[in-house]
Amino acid sequence: MSENIHDNKKHTKTDKSEEIDLVVFFNLIGNFFLRIIEFFKSIFQSIVSFIVFILRAIIDNLKIISIVLVISAIVGYGLEKIKPKVYESSMFVKPYFDSKYQLVNNIEYFNALLSNEEYDTFSKIFDIDLENAKKVLSFEIKIGPESENDKIKEYDEYLKSLDSVRAQEISYNDFIENRDIFSSNFFEINVESHKKDIFKKLELGLNSSFENTYSEKKMKKRDSLIYIQKQNILASIESVDSLQKVYIRVLEEESKSKSQKIGIGEGFTIEPAESKTREFELLNKELDLRKQLRVLDEQKVEEDVFFDTVSGFQEIGSISRTIYQRYSIIFPLLSFLILCIIFITKQTIRFVKNYGH
Repeated sequence: MSENIHDNKKHTKTDKSEEIDLVVFFNLIGNFFLRIIEFFKSIFQSIVSFIVFILRAIIDNLKIISIVLVISAIVGYGLEKIKPKVYESSMFVKPYFDSKYQLVNNIEYFNALLSNEEYDTFSKIFDIDLENAKKVLSFEIKIGPESENDKIKEYDEYLKSLDSVRAQEISYNDFIENRDIFSSNFFEINVESHKKDIFKKLELGLNSSFENTYSEKKMKKRDSLIYIQKQNILASIESVDSLQKVYIRVLEEESKSKSQKIGIGEGFTIEPAESKTREFELLNKELDLRKQLRVLDEQKVEEDVFFDTVSGFQEIGSISRTIYQRYSIIFPLLSFLILCIIFITKQTIRFVKNYGH
């Protein structure tokens, strides 16, 4: 009896100990979540306090801020009206024979001439007078407009140029991120100038930017290869024509003779059914060879220059309206930024002086 009472007391103590452990565990979890809530609450309160502090500073100095912003906007607007207008125009080109490298290099050279005020050299290159040369501000070249399908085609072509193992390691996103201006075969050239009708004159000078020794050699090499391929194809067509004449003669003899075999000279014979099959194969072969010949001719016609102008400069350029030229917007923003810096500086100095007192 006493042993049962002792066991019951022992179990009771164990249950109470387990209950205490559970209570402690849930209290720890509750305290943990309370601390997280308090942490985010403090962050939210800090953000609200900062916003209120900024708004209070703006409200307290609203008159000064308004006056400064209005004056800045008026000065910026006046400067926009006084400063000569900037006009811009774009042309789109498609280079061949790797002339794009020379084009990009020449665009950088033109900008260097303008920035160094080498207007004499610039005017000679573009065959314009000195006054017009001084009106040109800058050149810019970038990848021309392209659709997502164009990018996918370029990606597929790039993968075909790699081995299968390496191709699996390069994703489409990696390909797009690592592209540079030389990855494209279609370019946009933008020109800015103070003169609105100078762009067509500049187009003639830009056309000469594609010509270079490397591209000329590559074009001549392409033409030589096309000539060799055409000669080989023409020789093959001549051979096919000769064989066709033989089989036509065989068919003529077949129609005159009931023999199962027909001689074609020098001890060779051919079955009538075989002659018809051979003639059909030769006809298909000739069509295929002439198709290859047409493709070569089309290639030479399509790429017989160093570039194609997809869209030239407009006769009259449009007014450039970039944000950097909108002084009526930039000046107020800069003025407000300066006021903020002055306010923060004053508050910092005041805090340092009062610190510890």
